[in-house]
Amino acid sequence: MNRIVILGGGTAGTIMANRLARLYRRAIDAGRTLITVIDQDDRHVYQPGLLLLPFGVYRPEELVKPRQRQFAAGVEYLQAVIDRVDPNRDVVVLEDGRQVSYDVLIVASGTRIAPEETEGMMGEGWGTRVHEFYTLEGATRLRDALAQWPGGRLVINPVDMPIKCPVAPLELAFLADWFFTERGIRDRVTITYVTPLDAAFTKPVAARSLAHLLEQKHIELVTEFATGRVDGGAGQLVSWDDRTVDFDLLVSVPLHSGQEFVGRSEGLGDDLKFVLTNPHTLQAECRRNIFAIGDATNLPASKAGSVAHFEAEVLTENIRRYMDGEPLLPDFDGHANCFVETGFNKALLIDFNYDVEPLPGHYPLPLVGPMSLLKESRLNHTGKMLFRWIYWNVLLPGHDLPGIAPQMTMRGKRLPAPAAEPATV
Repeated sequence: MNRIVILGGGTAGTIMANRLARLYRRAIDAGRTLITVIDQDDRHVYQPGLLLLPFGVYRPEELVKPRQRQFAAGVEYLQAVIDRVDPNRDVVVLEDGRQVSYDVLIVASGTRIAPEETEGMMGEGWGTRVHEFYTLEGATRLRDALAQWPGGRLVINPVDMPIKCPVAPLELAFLADWFFTERGIRDRVTITYVTPLDAAFTKPVAARSLAHLLEQKHIELVTEFATGRVDGGAGQLVSWDDRTVDFDLLVSVPLHSGQEFVGRSEGLGDDLKFVLTNPHTLQAECRRNIFAIGDATNLPASKAGSVAHFEAEVLTENIRRYMDGEPLLPDFDGHANCFVETGFNKALLIDFNYDVEPLPGHYPLPLVGPMSLLKESRLNHTGKMLFRWIYWNVLLPGHDLPGIAPQMTMRGKRLPAPAAEPATV
């Protein structure tokens, strides 16, 4: 029997389980292949909705479904806590001592926030004036705080990269501008975006577009701020070089790391507990029969749901090739795309990969789009809102999106004009 074990039943793990169940349906029915997913709970959270929950767009119960119900028939779900992987024996060791053997292992365990790693963050003010929105509980607390907040200094601070959905903190700033305008108290709110980067976004063309929006919405920008500690009592964010930013309400994006079991598994992860992964084949560096996908990897791609979907198309084929003794295909190019909410029922769309930054143009079809790239539109916002249905009914079941390939294409994109040469005297 071929035993495929998937660690993690989130976005990436669920997509892979369902795609492989379709690929190996006959073998599963005949008892020749077993697909097992292991995760610690039965709660699948629609993570893109966490950004919108604090502003009343969604209720918490609208974002959660039972994890086990998202798997195709024939996929075995094991609810358990993972202690470690033993790559030398091809087994997963569970916290209760049980061992699960595998022929192929896929690590899809995602990433987690680690607020405890920043001095003072979980001290005085945590959950009252210091918040996060990367968990269902945190986003719900932030919703309650924003609803009754009278105004003051709102600071939004991603502590360091990498984080899930790198544009989400910026989206929160744009949505806060809209939210407080609708409440009629925008003139009583100062919004400051504090980032460790040297610009609002990592990619130059997108950074220029987003910087314009920050100016338009009167959102202050503080760059190259390496957060060292949080003083919730005094309402201060303090950098390692002793710069300070005052706040009345802080929305932090805490440090992210991989799962603890990755750190306990010999040779599997890096110092941040992300799986050391080939950037194009998605094979783990430590063993040929281990693969990784989604936020769990150390790849220089965005930690976003679209990336997991594109990776899954490549990884499904490479799992088949590995099991059939064929060479793997180096087909993943870092492709990512996502809607960027800008408030007032508008959004941007960005599409990029390892080598090409977000560019203006149309997507997915050249000339006609219908989505515009790096340009605000109501249609892009509509696409963002429709994505929840697509997520549950198309992406998680492992279906391909018509007309959208896992590899990025330059069709419909416009290269920026070269910078002008400086004048000579």
